[in-house]
Amino acid sequence: MKQSLYGYTLVQLQDLVCNLNLKKYNGEQILRWLYQSQVKSIDEMTNLSLNVRESLNEKYEVYLPKIVKKQVSDDGTIKFLLELEDKNLVETVLMRYSYGNAVCVSSQVGCNMGCSFCASGLLKKVRDLTAAEMVSQVMTVQFELNKSSERVSHVVIMGIGEPFDNYNNVMNFIYCINEAKGLAIGARHISVSTSGIVPKIKELMNEKIQINLAVSLHAPSNEIRDKIMKVNHAYNMDELKKVLVEYCNKTNRRLTFEYILLKDINDREEDALKLINWLEGTCSYVNLIPYNAVSESDYQRSSEKSINNFYNILKKNKINVTIRREFGKDIEAACGQLRAKSEAQRKWKYVQKVIKD
Repeated sequence: MKQSLYGYTLVQLQDLVCNLNLKKYNGEQILRWLYQSQVKSIDEMTNLSLNVRESLNEKYEVYLPKIVKKQVSDDGTIKFLLELEDKNLVETVLMRYSYGNAVCVSSQVGCNMGCSFCASGLLKKVRDLTAAEMVSQVMTVQFELNKSSERVSHVVIMGIGEPFDNYNNVMNFIYCINEAKGLAIGARHISVSTSGIVPKIKELMNEKIQINLAVSLHAPSNEIRDKIMKVNHAYNMDELKKVLVEYCNKTNRRLTFEYILLKDINDREEDALKLINWLEGTCSYVNLIPYNAVSESDYQRSSEKSINNFYNILKKNKINVTIRREFGKDIEAACGQLRAKSEAQRKWKYVQKVIKD
């Protein structure tokens, strides 16, 4: 099987061509062809000699996943269900903001974090995605945006999977899309979300790129977080806060805390007050997320009154807080829903075929 040319930084591409006994400058040429000219095959890289293209074609390709399904929302959001070479499925979402076009990227096939409210965890982790497979998600969206002469301006790694459970591939992906001679997506326009893998947060402090870090908190106390997020058994909120304060002090970067509001679980006034107390000493803001209910879960969406009350309590206590704008409410909006539904349909078709045969 050929390897994709996506997912390499400039230095890595230069090493790649040197290992093929080609010229170092060919690496930069390839980078420009992939991300500036946005070709879909090596043969389109016409300023490379025929011999160079033949050498590349022996082992490499410009691989894009198959679009199995594309759902377009009334608000302009587009959700893609993509099939990879091994037939596994992932989801990628284009979200349109006033300031640009953001792509939500998946980092794994499935997820092992086991958050009880999350559709992504309905199907367990099959494998990690490579940097190339993550880049191919961005490029799939970019080719869609080319139809209207637009570009991907922001990337959020908040799709299916726990990014810090696939840390090395995710960081390679980030350095790749940040390349000045490639997609040139600024570090301040790249965000990665973690459920709280403490050792990897420590590693991120020492990276030579200042991206945005979001933490999926979703609870104001260990008691509640233990019940809804398995990761809290490994890294509880005390450990998490300690490393995040260290992160803020070292990087001077503001944190985002993602907080899904679940009816009668974490949306009460007492929960808001506990959250305020826990946030003390962190340089952060809170993103409140109205819950997208999934049929496999008993959790319910908080009422508009509860959401607004929670918001107002935080605001009155001088917490920077927003209520997340909801995208794609008229399609399978919750992350992982479309993949889970499609996998269930696949299995049912297989069962029907076995019975028929």
